[in-house]
Amino acid sequence: MGKVTGFLEYERVEEGYKPVPERLKHYKEFVVGLSDADSKVQAARCMDCGTPFCNSGCPVNNIIPDFNDLVYQQDWKNAWTVLDSTNNYPEFTGRICPAPCEAACTLNYNADPVGIKSLEHAIIDRAWENGWVQPRVPRIKTGKKVAVVGSGPAGMAAAQQLARAGHDVTLFEKNDRIGGLLRYGIPDFKMEKIHIDRRVEQMKAEGVTIRTGVMIGELPKGSKVTNWAKETISPKQLQEQFDAVVLTGGAEQSRDLPVPGRELDGIHFAMEFLPQQNKVNAGDKVKNQLRADGKHVIVIGGGDTGSDCVGTSNRHGAASVVQFELMPQPPEEENKPLTWPYWPYKLRTSSSHEEGVMREFAIATKQFMGDGKKVTGLKTVQVEFKDGKFVEVAGTEKEYKADLVLLAMGFVSPVQSILEGFALEKDARGNAKATTDFHGGYATNVPKVFAAGDMRRGQSLVVWAIREGRQAARAVDEFLMGFSDLPR
Repeated sequence: MGKVTGFLEYERVEEGYKPVPERLKHYKEFVVGLSDADSKVQAARCMDCGTPFCNSGCPVNNIIPDFNDLVYQQDWKNAWTVLDSTNNYPEFTGRICPAPCEAACTLNYNADPVGIKSLEHAIIDRAWENGWVQPRVPRIKTGKKVAVVGSGPAGMAAAQQLARAGHDVTLFEKNDRIGGLLRYGIPDFKMEKIHIDRRVEQMKAEGVTIRTGVMIGELPKGSKVTNWAKETISPKQLQEQFDAVVLTGGAEQSRDLPVPGRELDGIHFAMEFLPQQNKVNAGDKVKNQLRADGKHVIVIGGGDTGSDCVGTSNRHGAASVVQFELMPQPPEEENKPLTWPYWPYKLRTSSSHEEGVMREFAIATKQFMGDGKKVTGLKTVQVEFKDGKFVEVAGTEKEYKADLVLLAMGFVSPVQSILEGFALEKDARGNAKATTDFHGGYATNVPKVFAAGDMRRGQSLVVWAIREGRQAARAVDEFLMGFSDLPR
């Protein structure tokens, strides 16, 4: 590596944040990236460890030691070339990926890991600034037509790879802009949408046809899933018009909380709340936007989606924000010898948490209270895990005031009516059933229909979606042509 003793000489260098009072006034990104000097120091910490577990810890298998070494040498263009060879969208992962690669870093066994995510962020931002990111227009067209349904990171990656292989690709999205949860789920303060928009332009230049506002199949009546489609195409029509169909929609069925009082006004899924703010940030008008201004907000769910609700509520000017988590509070530090190189169980505090929230752990909601129409509060109880199930702790009942309750407890599965419209077999969790075998992977039980991303694997990370989109593209290319040169 660039500096053999770097990991002994230098401490981990973190990206910075703009001050809380300043960033709460807007929805722009507030991360302060590494300087060239800090990037060099951070890259110098990468060890010549022989077996780089970071590579396998990264779902897209980024060639991390190589681009770290190139950053140390300040050879930014070649660092970008290495990064671009495995990851279609480093600007997404460099901002919102939780960095399992860092958990797997060999240095993390008994010290602080290399800041791989911050280096990825620095590399791709520099690549855009210098005009290195250019369309890759295929030299030869195959004449094969492929439909990709769902334009989140899995769909974007699959569509881009298939277009680069020379196929005529049409990317379908039921909403008015592509990006999936990146567009209408991830707040702008975590990732501004310019990063999606310029990839859209690149994909168009590479030959991808983008059709927004088109629903493939049907949602059940009364569905709360975001849908701004103006046109509907049946699965049968799609299969007749294309040589292959890749289903890359999300696991959009939110987990509900069916306790007494659920019918009261003021109780909403996170994915009713977050997309509306993204629409407003894009300059669109939203009728009856859900707002947290001056309200006592309860966020039920302790994951990333809940954290996004916290940050958005604080920017609205909420009177108070409380976040519930059913699981007990994790330890401040993980047991590294026990967990390394796997993802560790430990307390994680996001930038949104730092902006103001009261976090409650090991707590369950027993009832929503109201005035007969609107929610006014919750009844809760502390719980503990015994004999394989959660049990209430006697004498711990409590009431919380609430004007707005946001359910952010994760996602159960893809919308079942979509899978049923294609007559797909499902796995035990209600996802589209398809393997990831090297040959014939991502194929469903329906001829020429493939599935990838959250629709196949269930709720997961952006980086896993990109991996699945890339791998599915290779599988489709091999199906259409008999072989494939696309990377997997």
